[in-house]
Amino acid sequence: MNATAVRAAVVPAGEVDNRVAYLGFAFAYVFGHGSAALSRSGAVEMPGWLPVALLGAGLAAGTAFAMTSSLRAQRGAPEARRRAERLVGTAWVTGFTALALAITGLSTAFDQPDLQTVLWPTGSSIVVGMIYLAEGVVRRNALHYNLGTWLALIAAAALFVPSPGLFGVLAVLGGSAYLLAAFLERRRLAALAA
Repeated sequence: MNATAVRAAVVPAGEVDNRVAYLGFAFAYVFGHGSAALSRSGAVEMPGWLPVALLGAGLAAGTAFAMTSSLRAQRGAPEARRRAERLVGTAWVTGFTALALAITGLSTAFDQPDLQTVLWPTGSSIVVGMIYLAEGVVRRNALHYNLGTWLALIAAAALFVPSPGLFGVLAVLGGSAYLLAAFLERRRLAALAA
């Protein structure tokens, strides 16, 4: 049996398989935010670019896999579903554009450029969480919806934790949520295929 046939047997037509994307994002959270927490706390000395590179690599991989899975699931889907997916897809651009404007505006208005260090990681996780909520509704995927809820809430709560602790919160609670979601995604897809 070839790989396509095996995949078709596991992932029902029209379903988005998020397993690999979740693992990419788990890498970003655990190693990107985790290394930022260790570096900023002084526990481990590392070049300043390394946490950003690890975060970026995980985010790039997760995003590429998420887009590929979403496009694959849209093949043969009804037009209404494809339109809903496109609309939710544009929310990523809108959400992050609004976030960039808000963070730049706040740090400029209060003349505190250090705000960006706190607001980018937490704000990004809030935006991702909110978009996951929307994707969960469009795709009727409770796992994705619940992951979005968790990410938005822990990112907002992390704002109460002084840096570098907020990076630790994102690394542990965000990274473990992605790992759990990757594990549960297999069960979700198997239940849909049954």
